[in-house]
Amino acid sequence: MRQSRLLLLFLLLPGLAACTGTPQPATVKAKGKAGSSARIVAETEIPAAKETVRDPHSFSHPDEVVVEHLKLDLTVDFTKKILTGRASLRLRNKTGAGLLFLDTHGLDIRKVLLDGKAETKFTVHDEQPIFGSALEIQITPATQWVSIDYSTRPEAAALQWLDPEQTAGKKLPFLLSQSEAILARTWVPCQDSPGVRMTYEATLRVPPGMLALMSASNRAQKTADGVYQFEMPQRIPSYLLAIAVGDMSFRAFDPRSGVYAETPVTEAAAWELAETPKMIDAAEKLYGPYQWGRYDILVLPPSFPYGGMENPRLTFATPTILARDRSLVSLIAHELAHSWSGNLVTNATWNDFWLNEGLTTYAERRIMETLSGKDYADMLAVLGRQDLDRAIADAGGLTSKDTALHLDIGTRDPDEVTGDVAYEKGALFLRLLEQSVGRQRFDAFLHTYFQTFAFQSMDSDRFVAYLKQNLLGNDAALAQKLQVDAWVYAPGIPSNAPGIHSTLLDQVDQQIAAFAQGTPAGQLQTQGWTTNHWLHFLRNLPAATDKIRMADLDAASHLTDTGNSEILDEWLLRALSTGYDPAWPALERFLTSQGRRKFLSPLYTEMAKTPAGAEMGLRIYEKARPGYHPVARQAVDKILGWRQP
Repeated sequence: MRQSRLLLLFLLLPGLAACTGTPQPATVKAKGKAGSSARIVAETEIPAAKETVRDPHSFSHPDEVVVEHLKLDLTVDFTKKILTGRASLRLRNKTGAGLLFLDTHGLDIRKVLLDGKAETKFTVHDEQPIFGSALEIQITPATQWVSIDYSTRPEAAALQWLDPEQTAGKKLPFLLSQSEAILARTWVPCQDSPGVRMTYEATLRVPPGMLALMSASNRAQKTADGVYQFEMPQRIPSYLLAIAVGDMSFRAFDPRSGVYAETPVTEAAAWELAETPKMIDAAEKLYGPYQWGRYDILVLPPSFPYGGMENPRLTFATPTILARDRSLVSLIAHELAHSWSGNLVTNATWNDFWLNEGLTTYAERRIMETLSGKDYADMLAVLGRQDLDRAIADAGGLTSKDTALHLDIGTRDPDEVTGDVAYEKGALFLRLLEQSVGRQRFDAFLHTYFQTFAFQSMDSDRFVAYLKQNLLGNDAALAQKLQVDAWVYAPGIPSNAPGIHSTLLDQVDQQIAAFAQGTPAGQLQTQGWTTNHWLHFLRNLPAATDKIRMADLDAASHLTDTGNSEILDEWLLRALSTGYDPAWPALERFLTSQGRRKFLSPLYTEMAKTPAGAEMGLRIYEKARPGYHPVARQAVDKILGWRQP
C-alpha cells in the first residue's frame, strides 16, 4: 500500500456462530476519508478477489466452505405446483470447518446425507424477511458431497406456475423461473451469492408431451418419457440458475444459436430475432470469443416480469419485444452482452450491480451501432439519459445515496434498489472514458478486462484500481480530471458527464415544437418514425397537453391501438397524466395481458396519485394479479398498498 493513498477495504463482521442463534447475513462496512463521499483506491495495487468477504445478502460462508458443483434431480409437479427431489453439492472445505451454511427460503427439507451415505443433523433457522432461512448442516472436514432431499412450495418467489389458459397454446401448463437477485434459494438450497460460482448438472422429470429447458445444454426436441438431462460445464453464480417447462418448440438461426418459444409463437419469434447471429459476431469482435457454447433465446409467456434475463446459453425474453418490425431487438443485444459483462465477469455482491448492468448497457449500444449505425445508437443513448433522469428523481434526487454506482444496499431487497441508475449512469461513465482516452484504446481495455477476469467476481474497488492502472496508466491527474472516484462512489451525476445528441431526434424535436404551437397532429411529419422517435416525442410532449390535443394525436396516429408495447406504455402514462379516458380500455387490456415490471410499476404508480386512479388501479390489479410473476406482484403490492382479501 502506497503511503500517499488509502486502499479501501471492506471489513467483515463475521456472522454469528451457529451456537449463538440464527445466523445473520454478513454485514460489511467500508472505511473512507472523513467528510468525503468518494473513495480513493491505490493506483498501483489491484486488490485480489475478495473471497473472504461474505455477501451481505447471504447466510453462506464461502470463505470457509464453498460449493463447487451442483447436481439436481427434480420432479416437476404441476398439480401441486412444487418441485421435489434432491440437490447434491460438491464441497471444497478451505478451513476444515464442521458446519456448512446454505441459503433457503420456504424449502421443506426432509433429510441430508453426507457423501451419499450417512444422514447428518441439520437446522433450518428462523425465517427472516427478504433473506429466508439459513440451512445449517453438520459436516466433517473430509466431507465431499452433501445431498439434500427437499420440496419447494407453491408460493416459491422464483417460480411461476401458469395454467393452460394463461399460455399461448391454451392446452398445457407452463413453469418459468426468475432467480435474480436472491430468489434461487426459493427453489434450490445453495450459496445464493453472485460471488460464488459453480458448475451444475440436472435431471428434470416432467409430464410427457412437455419440453424442459435450463440455463445449460438443451435438446431441441421433446423426449417420450419426459426425462431431460442437462449440463453446465462453465462456472456460474446461483442467480443464473433457470428452468422452463411447457409446450415449446425450437427454430435454429445458425449452428450455434436459435430461439425457443411457445409453439404458436415460435415462427413470429424466429422472424423477429433473426439478426441474433449478427449480434454475436459484433460482440465477439469487440470483446473476445463467446465462451458459453450456444446462445439461444427463450421467448416466454407474457407474465415474465422482465424484458430479458441473461441466463447463460438460454436468454429468457418477454414476448413484448415481438413488435413485428424488429424495432425492439436491442433488448437481445443487451442480454447477449451480458455473456461478457455479468455472466463472464460478475458483480461480487449486489452492491456492485453496476458492474453487470452499466457495462452491459454500454456494450449493447456498441453492438447496435455495428448493426444499425451511429445515429441509431445515439437515439438509444438519448433515451437512456432520459431514463437516468427519471430514475434519479424516483430515487429521491441527486443527493440520494442510491444514485451512486457502488451501492450500500444494507439489508434491503436488492430487487427494490438496483434500477436504471446502475444501467444508465454506468453506461454514461463508460462513454466518458471512451471519449477521454479514445475508442480504440478503450475497446482494447474492455477486451483485456473480460479475458483477464473471465469466470471471476469483481467489485468496485478492484475495478477502479484496474481501470486506473491499465486504462489511465496510473496518471493521478487524469483520474482526478475524469472524477473517476466521484462517478463510482458519490451520488448524483458529476459535472463532466458527456453530452449526448441525436441528429435523428432533432427532427422529432421540430415536430414537438410544431405541436406545441398548435399544428394539428395530422399535419406532423411522422412518416418513417421508429419506436425510438415515438418514445422521444411522447416523453417530451408539452406539459399543457390536454385531452383535446391527446384525442387529436390519437385520431392521427392510432396510439391507443398500437401493438408496440414500448410506445403504448408511454402513451398510457401520458393518458393517465392528462385524464384521457378513451385510453382506459386499452390500459386495462395492457395491464391484464402482460406482466413486465418495467411497464407495470410506472402505470400503477401514476394511477395511485389520485383517489380515482387508485380505485381504477386496484380494480384492474385484482383481475390481473393472479397472472403476474411473484416479482411483479411484490412491486405492485407495495405501490397500491395491496392486502390479500
